[in-house]
Amino acid sequence: MNPLILDGKSLAKRIEQELAQRTQALLAHAPGRIPILATILVGNDPASATYVKMKGNACRRIGMDSRSIELPEHTTTAELKAVINELNSDPDVHGILLQHPVPHQIDERHCFDSIALEKDVDGVTCLGFGRMSMGSDAYGSATPAGIMTMLKHYEIPLKGKHAVVLGRSPILGKPMSAMLLNEDCTVTICHSRTVNLQEHIRMADILVAAVGKPAFVQKDWIREGSIIIDAGYHPGGIGDVHSDAYPLSSAFTPVPGGVGPMTISTLMSQTLTAAEKALGIIL
Repeated sequence: MNPLILDGKSLAKRIEQELAQRTQALLAHAPGRIPILATILVGNDPASATYVKMKGNACRRIGMDSRSIELPEHTTTAELKAVINELNSDPDVHGILLQHPVPHQIDERHCFDSIALEKDVDGVTCLGFGRMSMGSDAYGSATPAGIMTMLKHYEIPLKGKHAVVLGRSPILGKPMSAMLLNEDCTVTICHSRTVNLQEHIRMADILVAAVGKPAFVQKDWIREGSIIIDAGYHPGGIGDVHSDAYPLSSAFTPVPGGVGPMTISTLMSQTLTAAEKALGIIL
């Protein structure tokens, strides 16, 4: 039987249509109060600039707006924090995104945690992570939250399943593990120091690969019938899982067109929700 393709591209397009309708409803309620996502790009990394541009384009597609702030490579932690504080105080800005990574001289974690909780639409603050992991109201980190939306849309059973998360980054692996745990999965977190990694992966009902290494997970590591969520993207359209492994699964996310589009649609959705809350549409 052919595995189910978890098509994030088509699902994200459907979500954008729903967000466009919500944006129109918001503007009818509060004329002129266009939801705004502020993006901060420090330095001139081409890939980061492309990601920021994609997010701005997504805002415009659903009737929102974006405010792009570009800072030089030599920006200090204090200078970046001052920009974030200014955006925190601006009532016209509903969401703030600090593009990762920032130059080495900046304390990225300190700057992430400077973002006001109500504007942390990318789910990067420690406070937001803590609230999310405890099941309290907070915006989830955009990529794992998008994966959860996809799993629910395709009605992938989660309760009682053994999920293996390969990667422990603070914006993907760790929040992904907490979200799956909150949905009653049994979660194993694997990383570069994990002993007998292949054996852990073979036990997975659901594998989330977020290790950042092209075609790292091999075909013979995969248990037949498992769900493969490939959160990696590398030049040439290569994920973290070798494409030979996909046919063994019962469902998988393609690369590209799987997880990536869901990240952006989640960011848009959470920004719009933040705007609705700020304008009293959602209390």
